[in-house]
Amino acid sequence: MNYISTNENTPKVDFVTALFRGQAPDRGLYMPETIPALKPDEIRAMKSMSYAEIAEIILSRFLSGHIAPERLSELCRDAYDFDVPVEPAGDRLFILRLDRGPTASFKDFAAAMMARLMSEFRGAGAKRLVVLTATSGDTGGAVAAAFHGIPGIDVIVLFPPGEVSGRQRRQMTTLSGNVTAIAVDGKFDHCQALVKNAFADPDLRSIDLTSANSINIGRLLPQSVYYAYAYSRVADHPEPMVVSVPSGNFGDMMGALLARRMGIPISRVVVATNANDEVPQYLATGIYRRIDPSRVCISNAMNVGHPSNLARVVSLYGGRMDGTGAVIRPPDMDAMRRDLFAVSVSDSETRDAIREAWRDGRVLLEPHGAVGWVGLRRYLELRKNGEKPLCVSVETAHPAKFPEEIERLLGFTPETPPSLAGLDAGKESWRDMPADYGAFRSFLSGRYGA
Repeated sequence: MNYISTNENTPKVDFVTALFRGQAPDRGLYMPETIPALKPDEIRAMKSMSYAEIAEIILSRFLSGHIAPERLSELCRDAYDFDVPVEPAGDRLFILRLDRGPTASFKDFAAAMMARLMSEFRGAGAKRLVVLTATSGDTGGAVAAAFHGIPGIDVIVLFPPGEVSGRQRRQMTTLSGNVTAIAVDGKFDHCQALVKNAFADPDLRSIDLTSANSINIGRLLPQSVYYAYAYSRVADHPEPMVVSVPSGNFGDMMGALLARRMGIPISRVVVATNANDEVPQYLATGIYRRIDPSRVCISNAMNVGHPSNLARVVSLYGGRMDGTGAVIRPPDMDAMRRDLFAVSVSDSETRDAIREAWRDGRVLLEPHGAVGWVGLRRYLELRKNGEKPLCVSVETAHPAKFPEEIERLLGFTPETPPSLAGLDAGKESWRDMPADYGAFRSFLSGRYGA
């Protein structure tokens, strides 16, 4: 399995090279050269498998030749030792709850596997690896927890302090040792730009840098697994499913498209964004305009004005988009519109959905899952034949990560899961930094001697 850059201007590489590089030398993102296909009998057999067993099947297609099957099985069992509920939430409607991992976020699924793969493939005597991560909410905590304490690896997390919840911040700032949190005076897009500039900086080549954002192929591939798992849990129904995915940097949604290309029966992907509606507008008009600065919404992990993974989506449909958002070669827009239904959801609609889901069915949502819930409802309302398809709406974070919002809307504080217990009492530590690449480069050079 070879991996190619979305910018199409760098040689093909194998998985391990792509994993440790993070971003390709031409500033593109790595994609599998071909998407491996699952056989129908393999998909049917998943019904009796655990999440870890399904992960092993999916990931083995991308890692063949790099790791022994029995070792991959061990890593999957170690990474995925928690519940992954698929809950009935109405007539032919299910919620995929990806909030039961170590940091109560869907980011745990990819971060846990990525940390294990990086640890597995690092050679003896390798110099210190520095993992750079920008976060708009949940990525930072998940990556910090996944890599915390791993010998030979440092984690540097950049976050916009005004846009993360208190519990999201503490998941980054209460760790120490090999984890450093940096509060950037700006937005997520500024944090992401600092990371990308560092990768492209020739003056930092002496530092062994990689990324744990979804720009890294090691983050992206594990995100395709939970769509196969979700289908296996609702597959008593013979027809394909519609999945609704709350979308910010578009790694989660890209995972759904990979699963679909592999053969998982997904008839439509609902792409639900908050007020950062650059992608719904792109699909509607064929013209892409990034939003700068990104708009601040209560679904803070989705406050992204230019999703990195959109370049992968465009590539999957035959086009080419560079890192600035310029469309160098148009994708097949007709095919994209057939496969994707993109919608923007306001904060008021998000809050209404949280209230209504609880009132009508005792379904507890948080802001990000509520965006996906509204997006799915909009899709269903526009169907003309009145038939209701099999639907799965993705819940990406635990409601207890947003206790103030839930308290205001529903009048109670959600029960704290074990993964968040004691977090509020932890001692915090972080560095403050302007949204200036010179300052970030000086920090990296000073710490690692570039």
